[in-house]
Amino acid sequence: MQKPDPHAKLKPAAPVEVKLAEALPVEVAHPFARIVRLALRIVPLVLLVAAVFVLRREFRGLSLHAVAAAMDGWGHAAILGALGLSVVSFIFMGAVEWLGLRWVGKTLPWGVAMAGSFLANAIAHAIGANLLVSGAVRARLYDRYGVGLTQVAATTLFGGMSFAVGLAALGGGGLLLATPAELEATAIPVTVARAAGALMVAGALGYVALCALRRKPLAAFGRSLTLPSWREAAAQLVIGVLDNGIAAAIIWILLPPHATSYPSFVGAYAVACVAGLLSSVPGGAGVFEAALSRLLPTVSAAPLAASFLGYRLAYYLLPLVIASLALAGDTLLRVRKD
Repeated sequence: MQKPDPHAKLKPAAPVEVKLAEALPVEVAHPFARIVRLALRIVPLVLLVAAVFVLRREFRGLSLHAVAAAMDGWGHAAILGALGLSVVSFIFMGAVEWLGLRWVGKTLPWGVAMAGSFLANAIAHAIGANLLVSGAVRARLYDRYGVGLTQVAATTLFGGMSFAVGLAALGGGGLLLATPAELEATAIPVTVARAAGALMVAGALGYVALCALRRKPLAAFGRSLTLPSWREAAAQLVIGVLDNGIAAAIIWILLPPHATSYPSFVGAYAVACVAGLLSSVPGGAGVFEAALSRLLPTVSAAPLAASFLGYRLAYYLLPLVIASLALAGDTLLRVRKD
């Protein structure tokens, strides 16, 4: 038997992002695949251009002094409230993370799940909430606990589904519960709001029903996936509603009193979130603000722009800075141990 050459160069290990991508479903050729790929490239560009146009139109002539004055009017209570709501939202994300890890067969300590969720979501929120980005961050933390890449991908999908059904239920409920007078303060017609709200709530409840009725694995792209139990799906729905409701409240409490009702606001917020996600722009920056400003035409430009800044600072920038410092510290500790 030939002995290995000790002087031979070892093949470098593939980056975790590559390994994670290999753990995802493979792409299957389809007659319309090229059309779909082309559309996915064009739609984000169109949405971004439209967002720039809308923002220039909505905030035309708006001075920095007016925005600063609106921020001065927040008060300490609103600022502390926005920061506190951001913390609570990340705690709920951590709860979903812990449930997702249990779903894939890995029961990790609560603190580890909270740390993994915070790092993954804080970074993914800012640079793009996609499976590879957040999954890669999770993989680098969870590898020391024996969590495989396929389990990391499944945990990430579990969290994404919780966000989706929670946003649908919250936004749909808001559109259904808002009075006609409250909806008149938005750009959403009452009939459209009721229909969209019913569809959104039905979709969220339909997911829970599917998890209760479908126990056989779903097969697609050469892989199979067993849906969560109805209890796990119900937990996803409840926590997702609370998480999205708290995130929406960060903007809402920074608006002037009585600017818009909370039920009608969360309906507009859900629509704006979907637009931001479809744009593929990191954090939906610009597209989210443009959509929400169009859906809230009665809110003055300066307070609305100020609330956007507060939201981005409390929910995106500050968590990103903390997560980046934490990852840098963890990397240094690993290097020292090695």
